[in-house]
Amino acid sequence: MVALLLFCSSCATYHISAQSLLEQFADARKETKVTLLIAPPFFFFPGIVDGNSLRTIVVKDKDDKDYQLHINNRTGVRIRQKDGEHTTFYFNTLQIKDSVITGNKTHFVNAKIRAIKLSNISKIELQK
Repeated sequence: MVALLLFCSSCATYHISAQSLLEQFADARKETKVTLLIAPPFFFFPGIVDGNSLRTIVVKDKDDKDYQLHINNRTGVRIRQKDGEHTTFYFNTLQIKDSVITGNKTHFVNAKIRAIKLSNISKIELQK
């Protein structure tokens, strides 16, 4: 839900093909993401999720020109499938294994998305 809000309130949308995403993930490693939520007076809640090691990714802007997007923990990704279903989550939690994409909808709890086959993707959008 948070990713959806971030996706709707962001200013720039980019797109990437499934093939380009797969190629750019060739050297990416699995990485554990730790996000601390600090709540007064003395509560610390560590959010731990798995993700990828990418710091930048080459995407296309609205004019179909290459743009190097810097990835942070607020970068959202929306994946539209051929059947019309779409899934929105955080890009830095995206992982590709055996031609299947997985990821998390939040950085604080393990709220995994339903796995998406690369062959079922019709469109991938990213927002910062």
